[in-house]
Amino acid sequence: MPAGFDLPIVLGLDPGTRVVGYGALILAADGPRLLTAGVLRAPARLHVHERLGILAAAFDGLLAQTRPTVVVIENAFANKNPRTTIRLGEARGIVIAASVRAGAEVDEISPAEAKKRVTGNGNAAKSQVAAMVPRLVAMPDVDLPDDATDALALALAWARRRDLERATGR
Repeated sequence: MPAGFDLPIVLGLDPGTRVVGYGALILAADGPRLLTAGVLRAPARLHVHERLGILAAAFDGLLAQTRPTVVVIENAFANKNPRTTIRLGEARGIVIAASVRAGAEVDEISPAEAKKRVTGNGNAAKSQVAAMVPRLVAMPDVDLPDDATDALALALAWARRRDLERATGR
């Protein structure tokens, strides 16, 4: 954990081959608080292998900065384009391996579960998720890219699921 923090930190990730959205929350007793959020980018003009290398290095830096207890990513899904599915799998593999090497627990949440836990509707639009995230997290009024909002929604969904499991003894 970052120096001075003794509370759990959950890092949500929306991985891709050009952009990785991230959102880290401190799980305080009075509710989740924003630690950091944003995107890691690699130049689109580069070959996918180079982009993945750039994103992996940037992600290693993010892990060192945030030192999360848990890293949450979207469940894998099959895209209409098999090549896209494979590339997303490569990006997921990079962040999963780096997270485990950094000592974080890794968990996965489906997009529908994240939407349901954040908005109450598993079919919510991205705009609804983006509108709810700031209401549920103690965070300043900032305009975040969709990838970062999606990542924060994953982190929030994980925290809400954990709280429900603790409350019900599961």
